[in-house]
Amino acid sequence: MIRTGAQYLESIRDGREVYINGERVRDVPTHPMFKPLVDIRARIYDMQWEARTRDVMTFTQDGEVNGIGNKLPITQEDWWDKRRATDCVLREIGGVVTRVGDETVGEMWSLFDGQDVLNEVDPRFSENIRNHIDKVLHHDPFHVSANTDPKGDRSKPPQAQDPDMLLHVVKETDAGLVVRGAKYETAAAYANQAFTKPTIADWGDSTYSDYAVGFICDLGSPGIKFICRTGFAGQRPAADYPLSSRFDEVEALVIFDDVLIPWENVLFYRHTRAAMFIRATLHRYSAFAFVQRSLAFADMLIGAALFNVRQTGLDTQQAVREKLAQLAVYREGINAHLTAAITLSERSPSGLAMPNQSLLYAGRVLACSQLHEAMHIARELCGGQVCTTPDAASFAHPDTRPWLDKFYTINAEWMADDRRKLLAFARDLLNSDYAGHRLAFQLFAQSPPYAHLAAVYRNFDWDGPLEFVKRSAGLSDTVLSPATRATADRPLARGGDTGTTPRAAE
Repeated sequence: MIRTGAQYLESIRDGREVYINGERVRDVPTHPMFKPLVDIRARIYDMQWEARTRDVMTFTQDGEVNGIGNKLPITQEDWWDKRRATDCVLREIGGVVTRVGDETVGEMWSLFDGQDVLNEVDPRFSENIRNHIDKVLHHDPFHVSANTDPKGDRSKPPQAQDPDMLLHVVKETDAGLVVRGAKYETAAAYANQAFTKPTIADWGDSTYSDYAVGFICDLGSPGIKFICRTGFAGQRPAADYPLSSRFDEVEALVIFDDVLIPWENVLFYRHTRAAMFIRATLHRYSAFAFVQRSLAFADMLIGAALFNVRQTGLDTQQAVREKLAQLAVYREGINAHLTAAITLSERSPSGLAMPNQSLLYAGRVLACSQLHEAMHIARELCGGQVCTTPDAASFAHPDTRPWLDKFYTINAEWMADDRRKLLAFARDLLNSDYAGHRLAFQLFAQSPPYAHLAAVYRNFDWDGPLEFVKRSAGLSDTVLSPATRATADRPLARGGDTGTTPRAAE
């Protein structure tokens, strides 16, 4: 059943070993670099209980109230419900957060589709995935994703260097598997569990491998250490950095120092086909929530730019309107792909409602590949004052405030304080360390750009254009015969993402 924010906070006070900014963290929920995101995740839990938001955030099944984000998508309407719930969260918190559970739980649904693959090695594994999907629904943990390893020298196979550069099994016991290595994970330091799976997809001649392992990891397990990058929150005044002080999602190098994974948490092991399947289908569901965040980010770009040109009276100029229209086209392109992916949804191998894969992955390429251009257009529209405006303390100091009030007040509607707030918001959105981090995160969070394009290639219906040209050009029937088709380019199962080499970022 859904839990409260207070229950979530207590769940991550489990003695976990977390390091950030050169110190051991004694209490994750109250540490200044974690607290803003921890509070947001707790707020999302509480939204499931509040009368104002519970109807859009939850559903009732067999008399039990559960979170919409964790629901297996059976119908097209389930996806509309998920989209409405995510929009509700982003409006409530006033910004964009990505790794809060609804995006990453979808990765397990891909394994649900691959139960026949899991059954090839051990029927217990498909039973484990069904049990864990049920556990996520009924126990409501904060679930994240563990994909990419340090990798080391990528010109060498893992066996030819320090084997710990890729997470691997070092021992089998009656209680479970003992694993060693490391993973980079966003939000792991303040989450409950992670779906941990291999990066590598080029297994060479190895039919079985100690690196081909996937499991659910309890992030409070003995032997796990979290070494986090320094967060942006708590470093600078929130008045000057309204986004980075609240929405920084902290990544960690998660060390697995001989960690025991109970057998009931193992989803596949020493089965390279299962490992390749999950790499080929990992984002068939989770990409939707990821792209939806891109839509919200596009709205933030438009809002900041439009407010600025209206403040300064430039919104009537044709050149400015053309720039705003470019942002609108970017935004509506993302919106169209999301809407069409639901409307033209497909049935998955296990009978789930799967967003139209070609449209979803094409939308992800659009959202990620054009984000830097959209941010630059927004910079142009916000103007040079974004990078030259003094901080909030200067606007408050008695010696400097009169001058700043004079030069930053535009008219009776736009006084200096609102002008400063907008410029601070735009600076944090477009020019700050956080802005650069966000841009890189968006580019690599699910997979690198070449893998985004590979997913489109593997899911686009090439036969349609070929058939059209065949008929138009009067080509013979043999050109579309099965023998001439590039069957090697087909994914393991339709609806596939891919990381086709060990160099894949995730």
